[in-house]
Amino acid sequence: MSNDLKVNMNEYLPLRDVVFNTLRQAILKGELAPGERLMEIQLAERLGVSRTPIREAIRKLELEGLVLMVPRKGAEVAKISEKSLRDVLEVRRSLEELAIELACQRMNREAVDELEKKQEEFKNAVENGNAMEIAETDEAYHDVIYKGTCNDRLVQMINNLREQMYRYRLEYIKDEDKRQILLLEHDNILKAVRQRKVQEAKEAMREHIDNQEITVSKNIKEQE
Repeated sequence: MSNDLKVNMNEYLPLRDVVFNTLRQAILKGELAPGERLMEIQLAERLGVSRTPIREAIRKLELEGLVLMVPRKGAEVAKISEKSLRDVLEVRRSLEELAIELACQRMNREAVDELEKKQEEFKNAVENGNAMEIAETDEAYHDVIYKGTCNDRLVQMINNLREQMYRYRLEYIKDEDKRQILLLEHDNILKAVRQRKVQEAKEAMREHIDNQEITVSKNIKEQE
């Protein structure tokens, strides 16, 4: 377990949510590595809390697919498998293609301007080179597209996948060689949306997701 693992107290959140957010971020950042055991007593001591919020957080992380319960061993950080990657990205690909199609048709001028602004923030994050910042600005860019669909049910479905998508998004962004390609993919999507070219936007989005799957799958194989 990383020595940097610290709980950030928030007076507006219950302790169980603070602990959950702390452990979740530690997993997403790799401070708690795939396959690492999550010992309630050690985590409680490290974070300065009782075992109860730790237990509740682990249970919630299991529901999100970030933690795996292993018989006779207990909880451990779930490894990223090719199957779990494929399962999530197959669903994401379909939802993203639908989202970009609807956004092309429904986004108003202000929403397109907002997408351009988020792309500029993403570009700045890529230049700064911080993986978490890149992942967050990438997510913010896509959020503008989701909102632009004006379809609450679609947004809800995408949000249900958000945590799992974030992990793969961060894994993709860790590959520094792919960051300029990511930037170009965003530019292509933005250009198609600005020109209201639905088919081009869908093709650009599909390529965006396909490249993520190819890169993360390659990284998984190299780590085995």
